[in-house]
Amino acid sequence: MTKQELVENIKRKKSFLCVGLDTDATKIPEFLYDESDDAIFVFNKAIIDATADLCVAYKPNLAFYESLGLEGWEVLERTVAYIRSNYPDQFIIADAKRGDIGNTSAMYARTFFGNLEFDSVTVAPYMGEDSVTPFLTYEGKWVTLLALTSNKGAYDFQFIKDVETGERLFEKVLKTSLKWGTDENMMYVVGATKAEMLTDIRSIIPDHFLLVPGVGAQGGSLQEVAKYGMNSTCGLLVNSSRQIIYASSMKDYAEAARNEALKVQKEMAELLIKYGLI
Repeated sequence: MTKQELVENIKRKKSFLCVGLDTDATKIPEFLYDESDDAIFVFNKAIIDATADLCVAYKPNLAFYESLGLEGWEVLERTVAYIRSNYPDQFIIADAKRGDIGNTSAMYARTFFGNLEFDSVTVAPYMGEDSVTPFLTYEGKWVTLLALTSNKGAYDFQFIKDVETGERLFEKVLKTSLKWGTDENMMYVVGATKAEMLTDIRSIIPDHFLLVPGVGAQGGSLQEVAKYGMNSTCGLLVNSSRQIIYASSMKDYAEAARNEALKVQKEMAELLIKYGLI
């Protein structure tokens, strides 16, 4: 998917919502296991069908699938294929947090872009350029690079300052990675709980998309993210996972998920209007 196509979807749907498919086998409604031998896929399918018109992206977190072994990987493959077949306008992100030496990264890239039909994969930049660029060799595919995360441990390394320049490590990541890709094939993870940092981040990468987790269950503010992070094309994909997909554990779980997604979409539409983007 091109950047322009993503921007057009945001305007058409009046939404920059990314739904995180962090499907925990221990948290989906128990009755699904009584009704089907394929409960996890049934759950994913229902969530997707209920929210696809309200979001522009889905982000399966691979840990939840890999933890189930072969069965989980098969569910992931079928989930991606289902989205591709039924909702081809969706941007699909593999939340895999890969990143290794060049030849290993090349195999990871083949997995997500050659064998599966993801649009992007999250990549850790710690090992540098040769661990990231193999993902950028696939036309129409994106790297979503970890820049500033929403977890408490982010302060262990990401805010370390260079003693000579005062530059923080996450700022070094942003500036260095600009040499590797463009705003047409690289976006960055910036946690919503670090919204006050978005002004500094936008001063370095004004035109790139940001994938913003941490809104909803983690306490991040959508209003703050938009205020400091939105650019002339929106430039945001804001992820919500638990708040949407686990809105109910009863028979109405899909309807409840839709209602939660609709609340977020309505707020996003108001923000897009406020900032003159639709």
